[in-house]
Amino acid sequence: MPDSQLSPASASLPATAPSALPERAELDRLVGMILDEARRLGATESEAAVSFSDGLSVSVRLGEVETLEYQRDRGLGVTVYFGRRKGSASTSDWREPALLETVRAACDIARYTAEDPWSGLADPARLARAPLPELDLHHPWALSAEQAIDIARDCEAAARGFDARISNSDGASVGRHESLVVYGNSNGFLGGYPSTRHSLSCSVIAADPQADGRMERDYWYSSDRDASRLEAPDAVGRRAAERVLRRLGARRIGTRTAPVLFVPELARGLVGHFLGAIRGGALYRKSSFLLDRAGTAVFPDFMQIHERPHLPRALGSAAFDGEGVATQDRDLVCDGVLQGYVLDSYSARRLGLETTGNAGGVHNVIVGSSAPAVGYDELLAAMGTGLVVTELMGHGVNAVTGDYSRGAAGFWVENGEPVHPVEEITIAGNLKTMFETLQMIGSDIDLRGNVRCGSMLLAPMTIAGA
Repeated sequence: MPDSQLSPASASLPATAPSALPERAELDRLVGMILDEARRLGATESEAAVSFSDGLSVSVRLGEVETLEYQRDRGLGVTVYFGRRKGSASTSDWREPALLETVRAACDIARYTAEDPWSGLADPARLARAPLPELDLHHPWALSAEQAIDIARDCEAAARGFDARISNSDGASVGRHESLVVYGNSNGFLGGYPSTRHSLSCSVIAADPQADGRMERDYWYSSDRDASRLEAPDAVGRRAAERVLRRLGARRIGTRTAPVLFVPELARGLVGHFLGAIRGGALYRKSSFLLDRAGTAVFPDFMQIHERPHLPRALGSAAFDGEGVATQDRDLVCDGVLQGYVLDSYSARRLGLETTGNAGGVHNVIVGSSAPAVGYDELLAAMGTGLVVTELMGHGVNAVTGDYSRGAAGFWVENGEPVHPVEEITIAGNLKTMFETLQMIGSDIDLRGNVRCGSMLLAPMTIAGA
């Protein structure tokens, strides 16, 4: 059963609350003060970011509270340029003397650094201008510690009570987080907006009485900017229970080659390797297996990858990047062909290109297919006999060559049907080949992250087992 379609939260989750953030005008004032001081000290360019965050997190294990944390942080960072010499400093102290001292420290650093011909602020013509798009990212949650504890207990209880074979728990966690970040620079940009992110998770352990009490662990989670869109606590607990139970009786399989199906939450990681390979830093350092591949086919012709920064409420949405550059919709891959790279101003200058508005990362990457929609069961049928991967372990990925080798667990499939769980195996291949020979993309899209992707069916890979 695919795990990508999320159900809405129950009415038991608390409602929205007044914001705990300071007034935006106060952060604007601090940024202005920083830029004025940098200018007074002789900086030719400067930029500053001021942030404030507030949060609560609770974890419960076996019905007892394990951790209860309130978090309230603030920070301030400044970067100055004296010509092409750069200096940066930061502090968590917003008092004026500390703020001015931080600017002076950045200036002192810049005076002693070597010149870098590619350094400097983003092109003023590329900066975001008012009015910024309304992205609906701020939904404070009226979650007290007592309420959070109750929700976590309900979630864990639903998992533990699901089946007698669930013998232990790694616990359930609930968190709310709210932040405000304001960025400005000496080219006249000043922008910022509040945002929230809330989560609920559960991890449990089951023992198999038919296999000498051998234990397995699995989890489930829900995450959203709006708490009313989280899955219900009992639904998260039940999903965690279902996932761990289906892993009981896992065994190794013999070494072979076979098609491999990555479930959505792991397919997202494959897309992450692709994004890392087309980042400017990897390209100008010549440490990418996709070096100089813009304008060429890197996937089959059905593959489409888009960046959509302005989706309302989405976890990766942003009106501007970390340099104030306006974000915009763009195609990263069209009909399998790589359309361009992921660049900030510095890497773009190093490559003789222009920034793509990706200082700080990508914003809502949507992976799709121009072929007819294919569900999870249809992917299994198309695979016939092969391996479904539901867990990966280790970090055996070489970003320079694309060589890929990781520990894995999942399910062995025959005639389109899972026949038994599998563990203690390794899958191996090369990302360049894995991407070029990708078989199908599923419509079972996981929405819980910055990369939205369905299951991926790959051509035969090496599976090392018993």
